[in-house]
Amino acid sequence: MNTELAVKQRYAAGAKAREAALCCPVSYDPQYLQIIPAEVIERDYGCGDPSQHVRRGETVLDLGSGTGKICFIASQVVGPEGKVIGVDMTEDMLDVARRNAPVVAARAGFANVEFRKGRIQDLALDLEALDGELAARPVADSNSFLRALDLAADLRVSRPLIASDTIDVVVSNCVLNLVDQRDRRQLFDEIFRVLKAGGRAVISDIVSDEVVPENLQDDPELWSGCISGAFQEGAFLKAFEDAGFHGIRVLKLDRQPWRTVQGFEFRSMTVEAFKGKQGACFDHNQAVIYKGPFRKVLDDDGHAMERGLRYAVCDKTFRLYQREPYRGSFEFIEPITPVATEDAPSFDCSGMRLRHPRETKGQDYDATTAATICTGPDGGDCC
Repeated sequence: MNTELAVKQRYAAGAKAREAALCCPVSYDPQYLQIIPAEVIERDYGCGDPSQHVRRGETVLDLGSGTGKICFIASQVVGPEGKVIGVDMTEDMLDVARRNAPVVAARAGFANVEFRKGRIQDLALDLEALDGELAARPVADSNSFLRALDLAADLRVSRPLIASDTIDVVVSNCVLNLVDQRDRRQLFDEIFRVLKAGGRAVISDIVSDEVVPENLQDDPELWSGCISGAFQEGAFLKAFEDAGFHGIRVLKLDRQPWRTVQGFEFRSMTVEAFKGKQGACFDHNQAVIYKGPFRKVLDDDGHAMERGLRYAVCDKTFRLYQREPYRGSFEFIEPITPVATEDAPSFDCSGMRLRHPRETKGQDYDATTAATICTGPDGGDCC
């Protein structure tokens, strides 16, 4: 089965006439739908609303943007100082999105959305740029085919569709499951590549409670219908982990399945994952205390921590825990005497050890202070 061809054909038809079987019930904020033309809303398909997790001023990339509904919602959220890029490989979908973009811009009072033709598992290759080159130099034989491959490789470097480290948040709505199994590692690597350090992916997709058997995977109708290509729940999260993401969490998992096929349940899941834990480790005598509620936790780097204990961490991890999604789970202890960057020794992050308070206070620390006076909201003594 040619999965990409099956998807292209079905979604090309879905751009011309609404297909109910491709749509999972989703409630979108009605204030953002008012300026979006009915054609876009009626012919857009999804299973979640990742746009509710974007913020003002961000640069957003929507994978498999279809007719552009999520892009047009996100454009209003990020505002005129933000930017939204939609990527889709289906020309009929792109036609609908591009035709309606000026309408949405006029109603919003600003234009911050653009749509590009590409495959979401190959975000470096601009398919319209490649189309233009091949129109001038058509593929007619094996030599010209090999030349086309070289041309595509050159375009990925010289004129990438999406450059590395340029996106604040990657969103997608029920599209990743449509990508062929053989291309999925590359898909997640590409999401990671285009994100800035500190950026995040917020992906809504259909997942299965069990691994989908091969006989269902070989059905083009079920595959293009967001069924048989569904990730198994745990495998979906592990794909982010394998690509180097951290802070991976499920934002939403539908209780009721969207569809059940031969006893296999398929439901919508929205996942958030962050980029930015890479880098060298240096010791600044900092410590963190895990506050609970679990007795013990294990982070994405294999660091095991019991609640209430002071753990030595490198400066990179210390700062990482101060950001979402971790910051509410820890207390942070800075050294009394700051360690300059040039004086900080390397830190072994391969395991975890406790940090003695004297490491942060200083070995010669012998201060004696009076009791801290507690004051109430009216400025008086609260004791």
